[in-house]
Amino acid sequence: MKSIKKWVWQSPEYPGFPFVRSELETLLVQTARDTGILEGTIRAFDEKYRESLQIDAATEEVLSSSEIEGEILQRDSVRSSVLKKLADSSGLRNDRSTRHTDGLVDVLIDSSFNHAPLNAERLHGWHNALFPTGYSGLARIRVAAWRREEMSVVSGAGFKEKVHYQAPPPDRIEEEMIRFFDFVNHTDANPYVKSAVAHLWFVIIHPYDDGNGRIARAIANYVLAKELGLNHHYFSISSAVMEEKKRYYEILEKSNNLFYNRRYDFTPWVRWHTEMIRRAVEHALEIIRTVVKKAKFWEKAAKLPLNEKQIKVLNKLLDAGEGNFKGGLTNKKYQSITGVTQVTASRHIRDLVKKGLLREMEGFGGRSTRYEVAWEEEA
Repeated sequence: MKSIKKWVWQSPEYPGFPFVRSELETLLVQTARDTGILEGTIRAFDEKYRESLQIDAATEEVLSSSEIEGEILQRDSVRSSVLKKLADSSGLRNDRSTRHTDGLVDVLIDSSFNHAPLNAERLHGWHNALFPTGYSGLARIRVAAWRREEMSVVSGAGFKEKVHYQAPPPDRIEEEMIRFFDFVNHTDANPYVKSAVAHLWFVIIHPYDDGNGRIARAIANYVLAKELGLNHHYFSISSAVMEEKKRYYEILEKSNNLFYNRRYDFTPWVRWHTEMIRRAVEHALEIIRTVVKKAKFWEKAAKLPLNEKQIKVLNKLLDAGEGNFKGGLTNKKYQSITGVTQVTASRHIRDLVKKGLLREMEGFGGRSTRYEVAWEEEA
């Protein structure tokens, strides 16, 4: 009886990853253009702001990549680990980093800044950094070594159990990884396409007992950094993926399953992956625009006499971002943030409006008056 070929790695066309270039051309051009704009914008930035943006992006990447796998990390812990790696942390107070978050950040930094070729030893180092205790949750796993067991991605239990993916048998992993490293290290291809293929191919091989998703995303990041010649980390792909988490797992499953991917066509995956990169770059540009607007705002505010309560409220509004302070600022919210009386809150707010730092929001008036930051109009 002829066995049914269900998974991509069982296809005679594997490990090819064909796609229709004409269907992706516009998106690839747009993504390259946006990345170039981000590069140019960052080069014009003051070093202090560049470092701040890098720290924020790295923190988001580690948090999001872990959250995709269902692990919720403490932001303070991750940020402390990032600061130790990317900033002068000699004066770092209240270090909340952990061995685990230090390891996650080590992987991100190495994939972002170290353009040396990928090999088994380097990936094993990443894997060891992800699982420094040798455990994944309560289960002991093989660390810094290829898996020795069959691997399935399964959901549900009993009669409702569903197999989403079955990885290649362990005796194929060594050969698979040799081909994979040759592709990553030597293939000349569009950086965004190469990043997408590397991400998917590593997930297909699934060479480790655990941590394959996080390492796949680190490899996608590595390919982009190396192929685009980036010596920084200013955007978070995983944060964009996290917003589309359900779609991420759906398109992985459909790309890897020959019942769905009958034409053996990886255009949908490359398109989706490239779109995530483009969104991450766009988000980074939005953050930069906000940082610039904040700097201009404080440049104006620094020339005006303000008390510490007013400064505290302005910082709260600015940190929320333009239009993101839910419901706007009211007298009651000002009281809640600062602890002052209603009369004092009214006086402080009127003073900020008079100085041109706050303005009334349209559509509200009288007792329901709400306020927002009077951002400087862009030229």
